[in-house]
This record gives sequence, structure tokens and C-alpha cells, in this order.
Amino acid sequence: MPGNSQRRGAGRRGRTTAAGSGGRIRRSLEGKGPTPKAEDRVYHKAYKAKQEALRRQAGRPKQKSTRTAVGADWVVGRNPVLEALEAGLPVKQAYVAEGAERDDRLRDILKFAAEHSLPLLQVTRAELDRATGGLVHQGVAVQLPAFDYTDVEDVFEAALEVPARGLVVALDGVTDPRNLGAIIRSAAAFGAHGVIIPARRSASMTAAAWKTSAGAAARIPVSRVTNLNQTLRRASDAGFTVVGLAGEGTTPLSGLPGTDGPLLVVVGSEGEGLARLVREHCDALVSIPIASAVESLNASVAASIALYEITQQRPS
Repeated sequence: MPGNSQRRGAGRRGRTTAAGSGGRIRRSLEGKGPTPKAEDRVYHKAYKAKQEALRRQAGRPKQKSTRTAVGADWVVGRNPVLEALEAGLPVKQAYVAEGAERDDRLRDILKFAAEHSLPLLQVTRAELDRATGGLVHQGVAVQLPAFDYTDVEDVFEAALEVPARGLVVALDGVTDPRNLGAIIRSAAAFGAHGVIIPARRSASMTAAAWKTSAGAAARIPVSRVTNLNQTLRRASDAGFTVVGLAGEGTTPLSGLPGTDGPLLVVVGSEGEGLARLVREHCDALVSIPIASAVESLNASVAASIALYEITQQRPS
């Protein structure tokens, strides 16, 4: 009917009333900084290809699931991430989930990142879930770079340049990364030229080892070798006195041999001690006197005591 303004399309053509965008359009046009490389975006196939190439290069077996592939190179959770940043762990990339709830810990992380020019890559929660293998990340995670192990020959060469004070620490069967980190810290404190770890049945330089070393892992070379026994034999041929710490050792720590020349100290696990073949490659088995009520010392504690005693026996 004429004049029926209620029927559809009765208004004037071209005149519409649009709701305000509330600034959403303007904000969507604002820049978000440079786009990260594809290989640094955890959800991109280039990232996965790079990780697989690094795995093959390092000789690590392929993981059966993403859940087990996480741990050595990742720190997740607000408290662990903040502690890792404050401890000076090297960071390859830091991630924060979109819409992550702000609390004091997250604000501290964001403040630390801003003060240290650490870029935070914002990803969706689903992308961060996939990257961290489903671990409870609380909306934030940091990825550590692959540790740069030093060639063992370089460690030997550095120690032999100052033969009267040459000192190297080797570990046999130390599987706790916190013990590894603590030993690295002690080795750096007492002037060792490097730490040697086996590639198998041994802790490696994970986030936990980095953190326990309190940054010492960045100041002292760490070498990973395929065969520890062959490495000990090469050290002996090069002029090192090789001594192993063993509870049943016949040589007291106070009479430790070889302190006037290059010395290599082998530390075994707290439970099983030194392996049989490792013992055979030692010039002496040294014991630390302890009360009979105590069965053994923690590996990192034993290493610290031995290293301290070595510095006391050597000329200043």
C-alpha cells in the first residue's frame, strides 16, 4: 500500500545506518612489527623441518610423539620462565599466548622482556599447545637454542697450555641434569678448563642443567663424546693423570697424584659409581673420607670437594 513504511525496502535507496566499529578497524590496520621468519614460527611447517634437520644433525633418534619431544629445549610455565630469564639462560625465542590472563608473574615477564629487548612472539593458545607438546605452559614459554658443545681436543689443548694448572672434569653415568649443572658451576669456580660428558647414559645441557649452573655453562667449555673410555685413553696419552673418585678407592684425597701437572678427574654416579672400564682407564682411584654412617656423597658435592682439594695442593 502507498505510504506503508513498514514493508521491506520502503526506505530510501543507499541510506543505511552502520554500527560503529569501536576502533576495531583502526586497530586492525596498526602495524604489529616485523613478521618472524617462517622457521621461527612454531606452527609453520618450516619450523618443523628445521627442528627435524637439527635432530638429524645431532644424531638424536626421532621422537614418537610431540609430547616426548619437549623438555630439553623448552621452559614452560610462568614461574619457571621468569626464573629462567632471571638466571640468564640463553633464549632462542619467547612466546606468549593471545589473551593470556595478566597476573604479577606475567607482568614481570613482560617487563623483563621489555627491559632486555627480548622479543615476545604472540601466538594462539592452540599453537603454543602444539609447540610445547601439550605441557601446562600457562600461556608463556621460551625455547632454548641447541647447546654448542666444544670439541674435546680443544678442551685438552686449553688445559695443556698451562700444564701445572691444567684441569678437566669428566662425568660417568651422571644422569641428573641438576647434578650436571652444579658440577659445571664448581668446575668453573675452581678453574677447570672444561667438562666432558658421554653422549649416552648421561645428562645433557637441558634447561635444568643451564639453570643449576647459574650461568657458568656460558663460561666453561662442555664437550660431549661418543666413547668416554677412548677419551680417557687419549687424555692419558696426551700427558694427563687420570684419577677417578670412588668410595672404595685406595688413595686418599689428601694424597691425590698428578697435582703438579695436567689432571683429569672422573666423577661417577651417586648410585653405581664408576663403570668397570672407566676404572681401568684411571691411574688412581681416590676416596673422600666420610663418616661410616653416610653411604656416599652426592656426585656434585664429591666433585666440589675434590676440586677444592686440588686447588689447595697446587702451587698458587
